[in-house]
Parts: sequence; structure tokens; C-alpha cells
Amino acid sequence: MKGWKPPLRAVAFAVVTIVTGIAMGTTVAGPAKAPAWKMNASIIEACSCPMFCQCYFATKPAAHHGSGHGEEHFCRFNNAFKVNSGSYGDTNLAGAMFWVAGDLGGEFSKGEMDWAVLTFDPSVTEAQRKGISAILGQVYPVKWNSFTVAKDSKMEWAANKDRAVAKLDGGKTAEVALVRFPGMTDDPIVIKNLRYWGVPRNDGFVLMPNEVEAYRVGAKPFEFKGTNGFMITFDISSSDVKM
Repeated sequence: MKGWKPPLRAVAFAVVTIVTGIAMGTTVAGPAKAPAWKMNASIIEACSCPMFCQCYFATKPAAHHGSGHGEEHFCRFNNAFKVNSGSYGDTNLAGAMFWVAGDLGGEFSKGEMDWAVLTFDPSVTEAQRKGISAILGQVYPVKWNSFTVAKDSKMEWAANKDRAVAKLDGGKTAEVALVRFPGMTDDPIVIKNLRYWGVPRNDGFVLMPNEVEAYRVGAKPFEFKGTNGFMITFDISSSDVKM
């Protein structure tokens, strides 16, 4: 998933209650006030674009020459999340793991993306799912042609400065494996001063090309090797969002 910056738009997750009998002087209740929230999370992320993905600097993904797709433009991605800290109202989000896979499509200058699938680890509670779903609308403030929630799948997530691996159902559903890009020292190469979607703060894009990034279920499975990958830790809260 890319750092292209669409106009930041609030996503309302409120319920409007219509009270009958307006003619008799009753009132219509306004939107329920959304709870305060915050999230700090780390992502193991990879996509089909070459390293480093041009989606951060253009309105369409790379053409995939020599990959059997001709001049077709797409960005097929896997984003594996682990929440470091956070809350949604009284719900603690720390430790929750979830996965977003999909395709940005061929052109997204109007903030419209192709498809995405959200998958939760079975350990994520219903209250956490509600909060995560609401916050994701602010992390990725775009319009999807299709956005669905898949059946739960056991998730693995492990990372250090040299390697990062995430899997769904042992890799049967999805898999990402990243290896640190070698630089002039043993330290990772990090891109700073680059915005990640609708998120106001991140600690940099740690460049880690993928050994594999695959989504192996559903109507649109895909697998790529040696393409773009990175890790990133971001921070966002309800006070950052313009309602």
C-alpha cells in the first residue's frame, strides 16, 4: 500500500436516530459522538511495484514489464499490522493483529482504489474490530470499489532490523517476507520526511525488498518476488482528524 496522499476525509461511523412524531414537536437526534481514539502500529508491507514504489510520487502504479502483464498498471499489496499501543474509547487495542491485502488499481488521481480485503487474527475482539475498522478509514481515507472483511485467519508477525515475516494461516492464505536492503553500514536504509497516506506521523520507511509477497485465496490471488517492501511504524489519533 502506498504513501500517495489523497485529500484527508473524515469517515463517519455514527448512527443517526430518527425520532417519530416530528409534527408533534419531537426532535431529530444528531449523529452519535464518536469516541476518542489513538493508534500506534507497525506494518510489514510489500507490493508488486519495483523498489521503491512510484505510487508515492505519481498517480498510477508502475507498469509491470516482463511479468506477463504487458503495460498493465497495478499495485497488488499485503499489509500486515501489529498494534503497539492504542485505544478506541475504553477499548484497548494493544497487541491486535490484522491484515489488509488488495490492489490500488491502475490510476488513483481521484482517490479511488480498486479492492481490498481486511482479515483479523481470531484473537481480536469484537470491540477491537469496531475500533480498528473506524481508524483504518482515517489511515486510508480513500474510496474502494470493493472493501470486504474475510473470515478470521491465524496470523504470524515477527520482525527485526534484518528480516520481517508475516503469514496468514501459515502462508496458505497470505505471506510476506522482507530482507533488509544493504546500505553503507549495517543499519537499515530509512526514508524520512515522506507521508504515509492519511497518517500525520511515522518513524520512516525502512527499506526491505521482499523475498515473496502473496495473497493466495479468493477470486484475485497473486504472488510476486523481489519487488517493493518496507516496514513502517505510524501514529495517529482522533485529534489529528478534521471532522
